[in-house]
Amino acid sequence: MNKFIQLLLASAIAASTLTACDQNTETAETSEPQATASASNGKPVIYQVLPRLFGNTNATNKPWGTIEENGVGKFSDFTPKALEEIRALGANYIWYTGSLHHAVVRDYTAFGIANDDPDVIKGRAGSPYAVKDYYSVNPDLADDPAKRLEEFKALIARSHQAGLKVIIDIVPNHVARNYQSLAKPARVRDFGADDDTSVAYARDNNFYYVPGEPFQVPVADDGYQPLNGEAHDLIDGKFSEVPAKWTGNGSRAPQPAQGDWYETVKINFGVRPDGSHDFAELPADYAQKDFRAHAAFWADKNVPSSWEKFREITDYWLAFGVDGFRYDMSGMVPVEFWSYLNSSIKMQNSDALLLAEIYQPDLYRDYIHLGKMDYLYDKVGTYDAIRAVMEGKAGTDPLVEIQQSLSGIEDHMLRFMENHDEQRISSPEFAGNARAGIPAMVVSTTISGAPTLLYFGQELGEPGAGDAGFGKASRTTIFDYWSVPSIRRWNNGGQFNSENLSESEQSLRDFYGKLLTFSRQSSALTGEYRDLHSYNRTHGDHYSDKLFSFARWTDQERLLVTANFGESDNPVTLKLPADLIAQWQLSPGKYVLTNQLQAGAAELVVGDDLNASVRLELAALSGQVLKLTD
Repeated sequence: MNKFIQLLLASAIAASTLTACDQNTETAETSEPQATASASNGKPVIYQVLPRLFGNTNATNKPWGTIEENGVGKFSDFTPKALEEIRALGANYIWYTGSLHHAVVRDYTAFGIANDDPDVIKGRAGSPYAVKDYYSVNPDLADDPAKRLEEFKALIARSHQAGLKVIIDIVPNHVARNYQSLAKPARVRDFGADDDTSVAYARDNNFYYVPGEPFQVPVADDGYQPLNGEAHDLIDGKFSEVPAKWTGNGSRAPQPAQGDWYETVKINFGVRPDGSHDFAELPADYAQKDFRAHAAFWADKNVPSSWEKFREITDYWLAFGVDGFRYDMSGMVPVEFWSYLNSSIKMQNSDALLLAEIYQPDLYRDYIHLGKMDYLYDKVGTYDAIRAVMEGKAGTDPLVEIQQSLSGIEDHMLRFMENHDEQRISSPEFAGNARAGIPAMVVSTTISGAPTLLYFGQELGEPGAGDAGFGKASRTTIFDYWSVPSIRRWNNGGQFNSENLSESEQSLRDFYGKLLTFSRQSSALTGEYRDLHSYNRTHGDHYSDKLFSFARWTDQERLLVTANFGESDNPVTLKLPADLIAQWQLSPGKYVLTNQLQAGAAELVVGDDLNASVRLELAALSGQVLKLTD
């Protein structure tokens, strides 16, 4: 009996009891789950960082440069001092992006690692999302590649000592074309090792195939050449793969297009080529059941081979000391698989943080309720709407409807204004001004009880300038050997201080530290929410669609949040409706509102009819979090 079945059956009695209790209390309609964050533990704050770039102090930054030319960051660069300063920003999680061993253009044959073919690699340093060995870490990041796992384990220990829980990526939808695990446990078989390659599809094949057709390298239509045309023994426009496998984004052609994810192959999760499913269907009422019931459901089910392989992978990393996973492109993988995997993870560590990259709003509730995700990306809603305001393409009014559309799941929607896929706020291609991120982050951070993600360098106004090679300006490259100028200045020879930062960089970092620390400690931000924007668009004085406002509260804390996305100062009289004042149990009179992000206060005036107002001087590109002082 394997470990997973033993684990699930051991909990089956308890799960059945809990399920019976659930059934006794269920209503006919699916109820929304409780918020993942609570007033007792506050909002998670996740600091996302690429180790390859973080500790690299080499300023050469030659396009397509080698490690010898441009340098590379190491796990060891995350010193106790560096981690202490990240924690001081308010973070309690750190996401080490690109830690797993992915395909790279570098010779590690001395360590038994096969060379990767540049014809099917994006960049020289390679994509973090073309994983080559799920049981090891990137040898580039180790001081001694032979001890790379030991060095990563030491990094996890240092992170924990600094008060930071560790997240790594899992990429279930696809793997590198040259996947081969050297570090897998003896019982584990590689992806594809047991596949029947004579058929396009079989339930327990790990890949999809194009029988009888060899893979062909894409033809570039824009003059692109691997390594920018540099001579290399393996660059010949060929890659041996017979028969061809489907490409990671779902392309079924033996020769994918240049814009396809040609460096990866798609994983088969028991989804037939016609889209039908070859596995047990999860009953709809499981949306109301907890992870124990989900684990019990799958305990006696026969599941596709790829499901088991990813469970083995997450088992491995949980035992290694990892505290959570960010799932790449999770919306391309069936929700039943997530129920299976996430319930297994939660049975081992109920506090594990599970974060899904997903861009389909119609799937959000299924992936939370049925897939047992803790958090999902709020990209196509809140991020896109705020970005449109920052770029002057829209006003703030759409934010009201977006928040209403997320009713019941808003505390499960990760908020961010930068990550490795998005353009830097300071880049000319986005806002061109780091301070434009201030009102955006005030709204994004305080609008719900969900986690806030901070991308390394965002707190310094990093613009992501310079074409690194495969990675282009405006997004800090994830494909190349490179360094980040603002992070280099903050690093300051390992001191990680403000000595080399400009006044504006110091000021911006101070703002982020105050906002994120407050958000993690505030009970109100995991409490009630009330839109004030719509009311003030009708009743407020000098209140435009460049402003946004709302109230947050618990019995212990009452907050007003306002943001000015405009580039001019805006004096405004913010109006509060009588029903909110009644909920806050305020009598007619005057009350002090203390600014939590900077010095200063405002006065809340409550009339005899319980309608109230507060006069505010909103500076350009600013946000205020005002706390009612009893």
